[in-house]
Amino acid sequence: MERSEALFAETGHYAGLRTLPLKDEDPLRYERVYSRLHSTVVSAREGARRIAASPGVREVGELVFALYTPEGDAVTISTGILVHVHTMSRFIKWMIHNDYEDEPGINAGDVFANNDTFIGSVHVPDVMDVVPVFFGGELVGWVGGVCHELEVGGITGGGDVALAQERFTEGMFVCAEKVGLNDDLRRDYIVRCERNLREPAFWIMDEKAKVSACLEIRDRVLELIEEIGIDTYRGIVAEYIEEGRRTQLERMRLMSVPGRYRAVTFYGHVAAPGQQLLPLGRRETLLHMPLEVTVGRDGFTTVDFEGASPWGYHSMNCTKAAMDGGLFVTLTQSIGYDGKVNDGSYEGVRLHLPEGSWTNPDSELAATATAWALLLPAFGSFQRILSRGFYARGFHEEVFVGQVNTPMVEGGGTNQYGRPFGCALFECGAGGSGARAIMDGLDTGYAGWNPESDMGNAEIWEHSIPWVYLARAIDADSGGYGKRRGGVAFTSLWKIHKTPHIMVATSEHSARVFDNAGMCGGYPASTLQYHYALRKVRLEELLARYAKIPRLPEVNGQVDPILAELGLSGQLDRIDGAYLGRFKDGDLFSHSYNSGGGFGDPLDRHPADVERDVHDGLASREMSEVVNGVVLRETEGALCTDWERTAERRQAIRARRLAESVPVAEWYEAQRARLQDGSSFSDPVATMYGDCRRLSPAFWRQFTEFWGLPADFELPEPAHEE
Repeated sequence: MERSEALFAETGHYAGLRTLPLKDEDPLRYERVYSRLHSTVVSAREGARRIAASPGVREVGELVFALYTPEGDAVTISTGILVHVHTMSRFIKWMIHNDYEDEPGINAGDVFANNDTFIGSVHVPDVMDVVPVFFGGELVGWVGGVCHELEVGGITGGGDVALAQERFTEGMFVCAEKVGLNDDLRRDYIVRCERNLREPAFWIMDEKAKVSACLEIRDRVLELIEEIGIDTYRGIVAEYIEEGRRTQLERMRLMSVPGRYRAVTFYGHVAAPGQQLLPLGRRETLLHMPLEVTVGRDGFTTVDFEGASPWGYHSMNCTKAAMDGGLFVTLTQSIGYDGKVNDGSYEGVRLHLPEGSWTNPDSELAATATAWALLLPAFGSFQRILSRGFYARGFHEEVFVGQVNTPMVEGGGTNQYGRPFGCALFECGAGGSGARAIMDGLDTGYAGWNPESDMGNAEIWEHSIPWVYLARAIDADSGGYGKRRGGVAFTSLWKIHKTPHIMVATSEHSARVFDNAGMCGGYPASTLQYHYALRKVRLEELLARYAKIPRLPEVNGQVDPILAELGLSGQLDRIDGAYLGRFKDGDLFSHSYNSGGGFGDPLDRHPADVERDVHDGLASREMSEVVNGVVLRETEGALCTDWERTAERRQAIRARRLAESVPVAEWYEAQRARLQDGSSFSDPVATMYGDCRRLSPAFWRQFTEFWGLPADFELPEPAHEE
């Protein structure tokens, strides 16, 4: 590993490869060998998916497998959660740096596992296993796999322990441990899982599926080495990584414009009243997520988060490994969408993660269970920055408004079979995507962290969680408006079923500010997230009497007419933000998911597209008129575009825009005056900027220079901290 790092530092090429001799000598064999390795990891993933226990793995595809060099550099990775190109790499390198060769030893047949994010993972549910590959008594590589587990034994049931405030409440950690010998899991490790998890079958059976797939890949790799020879194998995998580096640079040179790009987004964390389970964190927190991307003429890209808010006592902190995951899940959906996805891409990008910020906590006590809550908005900004470059170079078909931050619901308690359970519900894999420059976003079919995921079958989730579905319904108007509309999301409604006790917990997307922005005049996706609870409904009696069930808690901002007819509207509790509630048989609970931003001016959307959206229930008639300027009228029982009134309406909207607009210089002076006064800022805003000023003098210097303020300027601190 040290030799490899020294060669790269000296030459700027992986393994010092200034040329690709094996590719030049026999390009057909070169591609044939890669295809064989890649198809091996893909095939093993599909096999593991079919024998795993967790519905998150089987239904949603939350797993991935990869092949690594002896020093831990990724050679090829399967389809699936492409987040983990470099997270497993960090895990392997961490063991090498910490002398695992000496103690506990690295031997043929060993199995190592990890879910410690400060070693190499995104968050606690991402449990990774790696096995060494030995040939002729020498370590020649590693094979690794990751499954996202649905129960980790945290303070609340499920995997994304949203209400954790420090490491000790997140669940069961496996910290780069040797958990298997002789190609099998150790019995004491199985016992540990059985005694520390609410639903150990998911974790244990997924572990066995991962190990089985890793062994299959290892054996196929050894067969290949026997055929082509160990020297050729070493040389060819090094060339694949160097080619991946070159491809990253070439794509950025081709598709982007050199220069500095800047973006910022914010995350508003809100816990429902009474939800501060531990006295460490603030109930309301606004987090700063600035981003500066520099693209060089050679395609080398720097991604800088200087000015990010400090880490805090909440579950949304990230680590270096997690930020690597956010980077790769973006690159593989924009730059590295074909070809050789491996650690070569990582060598074409540099991340700057300020120590002490939420991107890189300076304490390993920080909780990271819902790291995706910040990863996705942050790298959504990165995606939009990349898209600006694509658009400027004419690659309009590659423009993507950005990834979507999808909140999750999970539960724990006693299941319908009378046993303890814990489970995260992964139907959040089917939110709405951001729009493209050439087409609308995907409706109910996208998640940034797994670009091929789906919501899974309702019947399967009903086996795992003690509830039954009453509805999965489209959320009209949830996608960002634009010439190209952002994809819409959905809301689920359940009856809690045959359980005396279930604790339902939710993570959240940003509850007070827009974190899924639009582009080029497109609107952001909707933000404010609600959960709904109805208790002691006695649904069976109501069904017998009325033969109706509710579909959504609210329809167009009004209580569902069926709820009103059933006399239940007064029992509907609406909860804002992250939530924890106790339910039992007969109660109803509802949860909504997130959508993507739009692209282009909503007034440029073709009226026929708006008409179709309203007809399909994706948009409301009222909002289509207000935002898109499309007036619909009823004709023979159907809504059709009134073309004359639409033209008048759009002209009126444009006229109002001009009347209300102000010169930038005038806007700047007004905002500068607000800053100087400071009293008009809410406590979370003032606190956020105060935190950033203390953590990053460089950011604050840039901030005050932009606004023409003295270097020692600071906003007044809130009188009382929560």
